[in-house]
Amino acid sequence: MKNVAVILNMTKENAVICGQNIVDLLLLNNASVLMYSDCKGYFQSVTFFDSYSDIFKKCDFAVVVGGDGTIICSAKYAAEYNKPLIGINMGRLGFAAELEPDEISQLTKILKGEYKIDKRMLIEVTVDKGFETEKYIAVNEAVISRGGFSRILDLSVYQQGEQVAAYRADGIMLSTPTGSTAYALSAGGPVIDPQMRCLLLTPICPHALYARSVVFGEDSVLTVLSDSTQEAESILTIDGQTSIKLMPNYKTSIRKADTELSLISLKEKNFYKLVNEKLKGREC
Repeated sequence: MKNVAVILNMTKENAVICGQNIVDLLLLNNASVLMYSDCKGYFQSVTFFDSYSDIFKKCDFAVVVGGDGTIICSAKYAAEYNKPLIGINMGRLGFAAELEPDEISQLTKILKGEYKIDKRMLIEVTVDKGFETEKYIAVNEAVISRGGFSRILDLSVYQQGEQVAAYRADGIMLSTPTGSTAYALSAGGPVIDPQMRCLLLTPICPHALYARSVVFGEDSVLTVLSDSTQEAESILTIDGQTSIKLMPNYKTSIRKADTELSLISLKEKNFYKLVNEKLKGREC
């Protein structure tokens, strides 16, 4: 019997209806369903947990119902516990999702072993405060940007200890190939096949004529120093979900993470065709 985590973004319209259809399908196919405790009262014949960590420890794979943000949040648990994940799109773009709500019948293929695994590179973000270090995992990107009322930032980028770039800008972002179609794309960065292994650096509103994105090899260790002051406050944001105020002596380093994200693939698809379909109608 498979233990399947079903993660719902309960704020999404029709999430409960979609979740019930998924639960019914899984139970009908002799799977055990694990859910977070905020779903109590909506579902029966389900095992509930008060911790996402406990859910991902015990599941064989996870089905995540929501937008890209929900999938990214769940992906960090999935990567930590080396569990494959599949997303059901209840958002707008749904770049990270494999299925739409009307395609949930295809989940039976996973129970039969009829699927592939796409491995995605993650990045590890380390903030060295001098007296302690903090580490984070990013699926899409790490962004260093100016605070709401601060001035333009002076940012220096080092590769393996050697300075390789300097920017006066609103900020810079370091992205995974998966994240190249997220914030980095909006900032003018290139589209990168998510199967590649590299780090993408993209300046945000640089005060320069020829500042462009730079692609670094997967073994690169990049360190960013910011002139964070009261007048030029800088903020580190991880996947748009975690925010850290950077002090003048802090060093932010980015490298390929040791862990990878395993996404379940049920369809044969061309990545670049998918990008065109997702972004159709969004041209300026």
